[in-house]
Amino acid sequence: RCCDRSGITKLLRSCVSLLEWMRQCVLDTLRLSREQLLEVKRRFSEEMTRGLSKQTHKQASIKMLPTYVRSTPDGSEHGDFLALDLGGSSFRVLLVRVRSGTKRSVDMQQKIYSIPQEIMQGTGEELFNHIVDCIADFLEYMGMKGASLPLGFTFSFPCDQTKLDEYRILLYNLTIYQTMIYIFCFPVLTVLDDALKQYEDSQTLVNDTVGTMMTCGYEDPKCEVGLIVGTGTNACYMEEMHNIELVEGDNGRMCVNVEWGAFGENGELEEFCTEFDHLVDACSNYPGKQRYEKMISGMYLGEIVRNVLLDFTAKGLLFRGKVSERLKTRGIFETKFLSQIESDRLAMRQVRSILQHLGLTGSTCDDSVLVKEVCSVVARRAAQLSGAGLAAVVDKIRQNRNLNQLSITVGVDVHKNQTKTLRDLAPQCEVTFLKSEDGSGKGAALITAVACRVKNEGQQ
Repeated sequence: RCCDRSGITKLLRSCVSLLEWMRQCVLDTLRLSREQLLEVKRRFSEEMTRGLSKQTHKQASIKMLPTYVRSTPDGSEHGDFLALDLGGSSFRVLLVRVRSGTKRSVDMQQKIYSIPQEIMQGTGEELFNHIVDCIADFLEYMGMKGASLPLGFTFSFPCDQTKLDEYRILLYNLTIYQTMIYIFCFPVLTVLDDALKQYEDSQTLVNDTVGTMMTCGYEDPKCEVGLIVGTGTNACYMEEMHNIELVEGDNGRMCVNVEWGAFGENGELEEFCTEFDHLVDACSNYPGKQRYEKMISGMYLGEIVRNVLLDFTAKGLLFRGKVSERLKTRGIFETKFLSQIESDRLAMRQVRSILQHLGLTGSTCDDSVLVKEVCSVVARRAAQLSGAGLAAVVDKIRQNRNLNQLSITVGVDVHKNQTKTLRDLAPQCEVTFLKSEDGSGKGAALITAVACRVKNEGQQ
């Protein structure tokens, strides 16, 4: 039967409204309310307490590992220090000169060395002998052949430390390459220690999150928290010694490596996870592990977006229901695309250019608007969740010190927008973010400098 024009218009509007409602229903699963974020913070705080307790530490998803770093920089540190940053198929050797007094400064010089394929596939002893040879080459290059300098060693694996220079590698969340390195390196870590003693007096093992905090602590004495939200994610902070049951002693403070990426492994985040989070987790190398990290870190956000776009397309809500083969490829939607698309500065024409790169040549302006909204929602949730964890950390520091109001600085590698969530969930904490400069290099040297200062002061 024939319809008049107004009837057709009304029908079309109803269809558009229905499509929009369907889109928002999916996106709403990725939006978190204030009540939900407060619950995440509460559960996070509980796991922190469990991680610090000797009785519940093994069962806690957040391990709260002692780092044996007992102080942040106070400005009196001085001297020349070496830093070794090992990770991937290359490593850096750095000479860091720390000057105190009125001309307080940190100057760095570095050289990057590759690890040849035959050494990567060889024995641990061969690897560490290669590292020692490169350190010797670097000292000669700097005109310091035979010099004896303290060393900070950044090792890119999760470690349970027993002292500032003793450590046990934890076998969770390692990539295939890291596992390979672990298998042939761990039994001969003492080879590296023994070999290095011909060059250095003092050695410290450095966690990059702690290095981030120490680098910023040198610039701002109020910096007592380190935060990394990049490819991976983690946090550290200065905890009261009497709360750390895993080590002896009640006086002073010690930096705790939170290892917060594992939060959720005991089911704490289950009710906040969407079908897209479950898909990402199921297809990861370690299903069920690092659940918090999989919701907030750069390694996984692009994959969450890709799964949302595939769902929208399958429902006919996007790209006219036609999906490209490239978009079906796992990992094809890089997190850098998410950051670029959600940026307010990026025009719709540039968004379409990114979509065309993904094989979506027939995408429309409306498609670009929706993709931009998906990216914004996913990025916002990540910032809120990391903000909830950070709120738990700074609020614990405030409660530890019996303060009504805490003013504190957080050293960060990349500043994500957690400010609004922090103000909402931890209103009694005034938090300032400070961008870190080379936490794994400069930070390693500063931890060693602080260790030397404390040693010279006659402290443990």
